[in-house]
Amino acid sequence: MDNKRRQFITSLIQASAAAAAGGTIVGAFVEENKNKPLTLRPPGALKEEDFLKTCIRCGLCVEACKNRENKVIIDGNEIITLKLGAPGDNVAIGTPYFIARTGPCFMCDDIPCMYACPTGALTPDMCKNDKGEVAIDYAKMGVAVIDPSSCIAFWGLQCTACYRACPEMDKAITIEWKKNERTGKHAYRIPVVHEDACTGCGMCEMACVTEKAAIKVFPRDVFLGKAGDRYVKGWDKKDQQRVKNASTKTTTETGRSKLSPVQNLNQGVTWDQ
Repeated sequence: MDNKRRQFITSLIQASAAAAAGGTIVGAFVEENKNKPLTLRPPGALKEEDFLKTCIRCGLCVEACKNRENKVIIDGNEIITLKLGAPGDNVAIGTPYFIARTGPCFMCDDIPCMYACPTGALTPDMCKNDKGEVAIDYAKMGVAVIDPSSCIAFWGLQCTACYRACPEMDKAITIEWKKNERTGKHAYRIPVVHEDACTGCGMCEMACVTEKAAIKVFPRDVFLGKAGDRYVKGWDKKDQQRVKNASTKTTTETGRSKLSPVQNLNQGVTWDQ
C-alpha cells in the first residue's frame, strides 16, 4: 500500500471517529438541556418551560447567592445554595439550581439572586402575595412532602427537626397531636405541611435526621394536583373568585357516562330469557 493511500485511509478513520465523538457530545448536550421536571430553581423562577427559554446562563444569580450577606457556616463549611448546571448534574447546562438536602435556600430577605437576573427568568412577579407585595415568604420554589413510612415522628419518636427548621414555622409546617394507640400512654407529634404557605426552601429536608430524608422538596408542578374549574370550595370566597369566569359548557364524558342510568345499574347483569 503506497503512502498516499495509507494517509487517505488514516484520515478517513480519524474523521469518522471525530464525527462519532462529536455526535456523542452534541447528543449529550441536547439531553442535558432537556426539561428536568425535578429540578429546584431559585426564588422568583418562571415556570420551567418559560424559565429555560428566558435564562441566558449568565450565572449572575449564583454569584449573588455566593456573595450574600447572611452567609451560613455549618461544621466550618460555608453552604452555597445555588449551583450552575454542569455536565452530569442532570439539569440543563448553565442554569441555576439547588439541592435541598445539602444546600437549601436560606430565604434572604433581599432576595439577591432574583434581583441579579437581567432577563426576568427570575422575577418579583413570582414572589408576590395577593396584595402585590414582594417578599421571600411568598416564593414558590417547591413544596415539602413527608413520607410517613420513614418519618420517625409517625413511629411515635419525639422528633420535630423539620418543624423547628422551617422559616415559616406554624404556617408551612405545624405539629398535630395524635394519641398513640399502641402504647395508650403517649402521643404522636406529627408534622403537617401546608402547601399554601410552603416556599419550598428545603431547610426542612436538610434538617431531617433520618439517613435518607423523610421529608423532601419537589417542584410544585410535579407534586401538586389541580382540581380544575369543575370543583369549588363553596365556603371559600377566594376560591369562588377562581372559577367566576369558568365555562358552564364544560362536561366530563367517559365510557360509563354515555350510558343511561338504567344501563349503568344493569351493567354486568345477565337476564334469563
